[in-house]
Amino acid sequence: MHALFITLLILVSIALIVVVLLQSGKSAGLSGAISGGAEQLFGKQKARGIDAVLHRITIVLSVLFFVLTIAVAYFGI
Repeated sequence: MHALFITLLILVSIALIVVVLLQSGKSAGLSGAISGGAEQLFGKQKARGIDAVLHRITIVLSVLFFVLTIAVAYFGI
């Protein structure tokens, strides 16, 4: 059981790294940080297309990563 969870954790970790690297950048240095604050204040259109899909996949993989990490810690004792 422990080996299965570790294998799944490694696969999810690699998938999470790939999905995060595939996402487009949200800001460009200091000017992006300033405009990012303005976008949060005044609102911004939601991400469309592949960015939205990658965002949802990132959320699912991150939740799965934390659940598997807790399972590995629990069953590893």
